Amino acid sequence: MSGFLPISQKELEEKNIKQLDFVYIIGDAYVDHPSFGHAIISRILEAHGYTVGIISQPDWKDDKSIAILGEPRLAFLISAGNMDSMVNHYFVSKKHRPKDAYTPGGEPYKRPDHATAVYGNLIRRTFKNTPIIIGGIEASLRRLAHYDYWSDSLKRSILLDSGADLISYGMGETSIVEIADALNSGISVSDITFIKGTVYKTKSLDHLYDYLLLPSYEAMKKEPVEYAKSFQIQYDNTDPFTGKILVEAYPNGTYVVQNTPCRPLTMEEMDHIYNLPYMRTYHPSYESAGGVPAIAEIKFSLISNRGCFGGCSFCALTFHQGRTVQVRSHESIIEEAKLITKEKDFKGYIHDVGGPTANFRHPSCEKQLTQGVCKNRQCLFPKPCQNLYVDHKDYLSLLRKLRMLPGIKKVFVRSGIRFDYMLADKDDTFFKELVEHHISGQLKVAPEHICDAVLSKMGKPENAVYEAFLEKYKRLNRQMGKKQFVVPYLMSSHPGSTLKEAVALAEYLRDLGYMPEQVQDFYPTPSTVSTVMYYTGVDPRTLKPVYVVKNPHEKALQRALIQYRNPNNYDLVLEALKLAGREDLIGFDKKCLIRPRKGFGEPKSKRQMPKENPKGRGKKRTIRNVHKKK
Repeated sequence: MSGFLPISQKELEEKNIKQLDFVYIIGDAYVDHPSFGHAIISRILEAHGYTVGIISQPDWKDDKSIAILGEPRLAFLISAGNMDSMVNHYFVSKKHRPKDAYTPGGEPYKRPDHATAVYGNLIRRTFKNTPIIIGGIEASLRRLAHYDYWSDSLKRSILLDSGADLISYGMGETSIVEIADALNSGISVSDITFIKGTVYKTKSLDHLYDYLLLPSYEAMKKEPVEYAKSFQIQYDNTDPFTGKILVEAYPNGTYVVQNTPCRPLTMEEMDHIYNLPYMRTYHPSYESAGGVPAIAEIKFSLISNRGCFGGCSFCALTFHQGRTVQVRSHESIIEEAKLITKEKDFKGYIHDVGGPTANFRHPSCEKQLTQGVCKNRQCLFPKPCQNLYVDHKDYLSLLRKLRMLPGIKKVFVRSGIRFDYMLADKDDTFFKELVEHHISGQLKVAPEHICDAVLSKMGKPENAVYEAFLEKYKRLNRQMGKKQFVVPYLMSSHPGSTLKEAVALAEYLRDLGYMPEQVQDFYPTPSTVSTVMYYTGVDPRTLKPVYVVKNPHEKALQRALIQYRNPNNYDLVLEALKLAGREDLIGFDKKCLIRPRKGFGEPKSKRQMPKENPKGRGKKRTIRNVHKKK
């Protein structure tokens, strides 16, 4: 089928479709681009001979909105969108975001809170018996009982709250085709219990063997540490080679069963998915609203991989894409790059070539593809594993080929660069060419913190590794006569961070001469190790207690310390330093973070003429001064 998928009865008639096989309900605008999950799932179903129609952002207050394409022959599909709907709607402060980049014109509030569950119940009210399959990141990360930050409660599996029949978790390309084929062959959706990468509900476990029974939902609600235990079992069974079937019990004899994950895709399968006939833009009906803002971030970027063996505690990739890195071929990526160069508004710049971690182009070790990832060990944390395969040659070769394509002036790398993995490579060629060719003045990296006590909870390398990376980066820039800088992503209030660690981070920034314009508070999103720490107060890996910041005021104190130069934060910084017993940082010495207010203890001469003020102190540093001197 050429062109966009049908979104109205008129388009069904134009395509001579009397009844669709699947109707796909999505919380995002309809963007037919492989960076959008709904585009991939709909196109792969189409490639297997099924017809799919799209209902984008239906009015959840109107039952008729779900029926505009009629009842599908096989099933309704649901995805809340490229983001969890609650993260899409709210800042970590739980205040509403004013814009939604995945909605035409950036208009907010075009999807409900907990969109997957709301859409599922909307369908079920009108179509009592039609199968409902839910997927996407919201359903994937809420597939079993999970902590919901916005209601501060432990919620049931989204399968139960949505009224759906199945969850296709993870990326879903293989499982959705198997589900479609099973339904098409006449198998009842209640009997589809055998497909990897799915979750279903049942009243009996007689058909199962070799499964693990998790703590029950009632037990986890009663005692949060039971949730920590359950999560660790889930975390240890995210690998398709070693993972077990997991069972979670609910009242009234209901069980939610998670089958083992789908196997990693081969390079040929990845190529097939990304070579499908996407329109590569948003539906033309959105043009009058100004288009869909999110397209700007991905229109001139290339996805080269998926999966990540980095293992950061606050990241849900392990649960969604898995730890096994899967890649596209050079040929597939280059063909897509050629398509990009033909876009009328292309200016010669590829904005990014990467994925969750840009410089991962192969599994972390050879055994992963046959024996799976290690259950009780990480590949990079706390130190790189001795079996880790460190090699940037393939990624470097890809970047060189892209640089040589006609019409391309520059190829940038803006996805996350795992700097500890770069340092583990004894060959500096990639590091050198990254600095020489692939940075647009600033390289964004994610040290997240500088205190090893906090970094250990984050699953990040110790600060000495980041310092070594900075030194090497600066040295290479000097050798090449370039003035490029590092922009570090930093996080406040992560579990394990007390005011002591927050002050230490502020002192580090003082010595660096850098005040970040934005600070990310730790955001407890579903199905991460860090979120479990936040909810339970223990590290699920050890069951040892972890200090957790939940009080909004203390979170504000930690955040203010990172931006201590902002005059609006003065009162918070003053309070934080006093609470931390660090009044030594209040004064006129160059090591102090803030000065006393006039009339409160400083000598008269200093109130009149603070001569010892270093040149430039108090002025806002530009980003160009970041990491200029230590």
